Formats: sequence, structure tokens, C-alpha cells
Amino acid sequence: MSTNKIVSLALQGGGSHGAFTWGVLDRLLEDGRLGLEGISGASAGAMNAAVMAQGYIQDGRDGARAALERFWTSLSTGAPLDYINTDAAPAVITNPTPMPGMQALLAMTRFFSPTQLNPLDINPLRDILLEQVDFERLRRQRELKLFIAATQVSTGTLKIFRNADLSVEVLLASACLPSLHRPIEIDGEAYWDGGLTANPPIFPLLHACSARDVMVVLLHPSRRAGTPTTSHDIGQRLSEISFSSAFFTELSALALAKREAENSTLAFGSLERRLRQLNVHMIDANELMEQLTNLSKLNTQASFIGSLFQQGRERASEWLEQNYAQIGHASTFDLGRFLP
Repeated sequence: MSTNKIVSLALQGGGSHGAFTWGVLDRLLEDGRLGLEGISGASAGAMNAAVMAQGYIQDGRDGARAALERFWTSLSTGAPLDYINTDAAPAVITNPTPMPGMQALLAMTRFFSPTQLNPLDINPLRDILLEQVDFERLRRQRELKLFIAATQVSTGTLKIFRNADLSVEVLLASACLPSLHRPIEIDGEAYWDGGLTANPPIFPLLHACSARDVMVVLLHPSRRAGTPTTSHDIGQRLSEISFSSAFFTELSALALAKREAENSTLAFGSLERRLRQLNVHMIDANELMEQLTNLSKLNTQASFIGSLFQQGRERASEWLEQNYAQIGHASTFDLGRFLP
């Protein structure tokens, strides 16, 4: 890449809310001033990472943008479960009411396992990935380092799959919601959604990449106003916390390690020097995500996907205008807020 600055990306998961990340990536690729070394991701973040890498190794930035557009267009037009029509304009996000069939399916997940509800293990996402991603070529490429998160069911611990491990099963494992999909088996081990244990993982970008700047694209609101009181709001907030707690714990550990490295009078170790140089950046849309319910993560309506995409592009444009000069020099996100 002919660029001025090199960064690594960490992409959070969140179902169809990942279309916001698509918009962010599309704008960053269009801008052309940032080079990419590594990308980590969980769930929808893993999909965005792999699809973008596939497009890039085929045809550079334009190929990456086209690949992401093709993937999300396929999701928004080919999903068997859709939402009722809304008149959402491209810049307006709404929470459409799910169709009765969708509501019935979600209710049944409280009483039946994915194996009982889907005995044939039908997953349209598998077909889209197999059609659009050349996993053999993705495993061979060395231009982008990929780190895909999944959760090992037997131990409840994080598993990071790297370039040489990539397959359709790895991506499906990273996005496997336990209530909706049966576990994905890889080499005799069962895996669930990577967002349960790292959403997204940061440490691989610290240990396996040399870029001093890590840019995180968040989909879950980092803070919600008020205290939930209804059963619906309590359930939604519990879900958000469960898919964000591992990430915030990792940020706390990173903040502490970075502070210790910076306070050390002598930095002999490579990790210590790496921590001193590390800059962290966040691109999010907290106000937007506060408006959205957990059910909207299953909304594959084209207008909804398109709205999120546009919001992502606009947020990335704002971020670049305000913060591009700091990349390579200083963090634009305050890790100190996670220090005791």
C-alpha cells in the first residue's frame, strides 16, 4: 500500500450492526492514507476482516471495498428471516418490529436447542462465505495478518485462529450464537461466538504486529444512560454486558501494563518498548447504538443495512478529520479511564 501511516484494526461483533463497521472500513479504504498490518475480529467483525482481506489480495483497496459491498448485499437480500418494511431514510435508523415468524422462533429458543430447531443445520451464511471467500488463498496470503476469535465450549476460553487456520468453519464458529446455532466443531473441539471471550481481541495486535497504532471499531454502546427496570431492558443490558466485559477487562489490563511500562526508568524488554509506543484509537457511535435493540442485530432489511453503512462512513469521515494527525504520535482514546 502506498500510504503515510500504518495501523492495525480490531473489529467488534454485533450481528447486522456490523454494517456500521462496513461503512467505516469503506471510508478508510476510500481515504487511502492508512495502511493495514493486522486485523482482529469476532463474529461480524471476523466476517468483515476476512471478506475485506479477500478483496484486498485480489484487487487492492477497490477490491476490498467491492468485496465488502458484495458480502453485505448478499446478507441483506438473501436472508430467509426479514423484518417488516419501514420507511427508514439512508441517514435514519429505526427499530422495526420483527415479523411474527421471527418472534416465534426467538421465543422457541428458550425451550428448544438449535439442534432441535434446525436439525438439518441450515445456515445461509455458510453458502455466502463459500461463494465469496477463497479460503485457500486467504491462508497463503501474508499481506494482512488476521486474528479471528472464537470461544471453546469445553473450557470457556478464547481461541485465536490465524491466517494458516482460516476456513469457513472458523468464521462460522466466531459468529455462532449458542441459542440460534449448534456449536461449530473444528479439530474435535466445539466453538461458540468469539464475542463471549474477546470482542474484539487486542493482544494479538500487540504481540504479533509492529504497527504502533491500534484502531478499534465498536458496535456495543460503552455506556447507557439510566438503569434498566423492565424485564426487556434488563435482558438487553445483560446481553450487552456479556458481550463487552471481556473487551473492557482487556483494556484495563492493557492500560495498567502501559502505565507500568511508561513509568519504568529503563525499558529493556521488547514488550515494554512496544507498550510505550502503543497508541489506541476508537471509532464508535454510542448515541446511535443506544437507540438500537438487541433484536435489531437480526435485522437484515436492506434499508436498515444501508442506513448503518452510511452512518459508519459519516462517523469515519468525522474521525479522520479530527484525529488523523495524531495517528503515529499519540492515542486519541484515553486508556487512563480504565485504571484504578
